[in-house]
Amino acid sequence: EEKTKLLRRLGRIRGQVEAIQRALEEDAGSRPLLQQATACRGALDGFIAEVIEDHIRERMVQEKDHARATEAAEELIGIVHSYLT
Repeated sequence: EEKTKLLRRLGRIRGQVEAIQRALEEDAGSRPLLQQATACRGALDGFIAEVIEDHIRERMVQEKDHARATEAAEELIGIVHSYLT
């Protein structure tokens, strides 16, 4: 279920990237490019948020072993840090 949802999101993102490419190839101008790029960025941010949420649920919330939960938290901190910087 989660995998299917993520794959659908990626399909939409792929379509948005292709629209950006078409707009660039057709010399559509900067406004349509920026609109498409902004929409694509929003979709990608949503995808990343879903993956982070899944990671939290799978590796932290459901983890009974404190050491493993701590390891998962550190892993998530690294992921979020690299995403934000």
